[in-house]
Amino acid sequence: MHKTLIVTNDFPPRPGGIQAFVHNMAVRQPAGSIVVYASTWRDGSEVRRFDAEQPFPVIRDRTKMMVPTPRVTRRAAEILRAEGCDSVWFGAAAPLGLMAPALRRAGAGRLLGMTHGHEAAWAQLPGSRQLLHRIGAGTDTLTYLGEYTRSRIAAAVGPAAAKRMVQLPPGVDEQTFRPDSGGAQIRARLGLSDRPVVVCVSRLVPRKGQDTLIAAMPQILASVPDAVLLIVGGGPYLADLRKLAEAKGVSGSVRFTGAVPWEELPAHYGAGDVFAMPCRTRRGGLDVEGLGIVYLEASATGLPVVAGDSGGAPDAVLEGETGYVVSGRSAAAAAERITRLLHDEELRRRMGEAGRRWVERSWRWDLLAGRLTSLLAA
Repeated sequence: MHKTLIVTNDFPPRPGGIQAFVHNMAVRQPAGSIVVYASTWRDGSEVRRFDAEQPFPVIRDRTKMMVPTPRVTRRAAEILRAEGCDSVWFGAAAPLGLMAPALRRAGAGRLLGMTHGHEAAWAQLPGSRQLLHRIGAGTDTLTYLGEYTRSRIAAAVGPAAAKRMVQLPPGVDEQTFRPDSGGAQIRARLGLSDRPVVVCVSRLVPRKGQDTLIAAMPQILASVPDAVLLIVGGGPYLADLRKLAEAKGVSGSVRFTGAVPWEELPAHYGAGDVFAMPCRTRRGGLDVEGLGIVYLEASATGLPVVAGDSGGAPDAVLEGETGYVVSGRSAAAAAERITRLLHDEELRRRMGEAGRRWVERSWRWDLLAGRLTSLLAA
């Protein structure tokens, strides 16, 4: 049987979008075809429990962050040979893809590297740009999330590697994220049953734009007085966001849930009438949204979305059909689109249904995992 070794720092139970992406793709590969070599994370017992539940072997490195040192490269080669793997999949191409030539010498016939938002940032800096070029030359295929990341990474890896790039974004579990996900219960629990709800589900960091939403609330409330902004998620920006809500005089119309269990996330999406996350690019393009899977999860839940214009976020929205893209730095633009949607129930319904159809047609995990299976066996 064709067998693949995944080499990755990004693997659960460590939380994060890349981690979820890699894991969801892995569990949808043919039985017996996957072995994982991953870094460890936090408490050893939690990691051991998670690993024991997986349908494939998970071999952990002793470090919390692997880099392509001689030791890690030798260990990856040992696992490749011991497990009889004939292909390698780097969960994130940078930097572990630098091991590709050594793993090819160890017997890998096919090497694939996934790229995400951080590789697009690497492409802008001379030193890391050279490393990306080496990764492109050493692998058979680099995947990309969308046109934004493709264009930037392609310029760094060179024409030959760029021609071999293939789009492979993360998918959405349309059976989990669906219109009847339990939003009414969340609204009732939070005392929001009779209020128009703008929901944002994301980690609380400056790039995601929760501050732009709070700054937009005075304008939204002037037109929709009983509206409420429901901010779902935890993160280091929480205290600043609370202070901003107080400074803007809208703290009574902004609710913070903090981090919620993963199994409750679909219902929290469903608690909204509109999903909004006006993300923005920061640090001269080094802090950028690779895609924005939250917009697609919201679409699968049947919500219209208001997205920011950072990086590849617009790739997750059909402008005017499933939602709108606004400047991540314009509270006025976000307020205008959100207000329009809150006032127009028919528009919300039409966009939500279009988003759901788009996810079912193009963004299901099974479709995308099948594409990966073909790439690994090519």
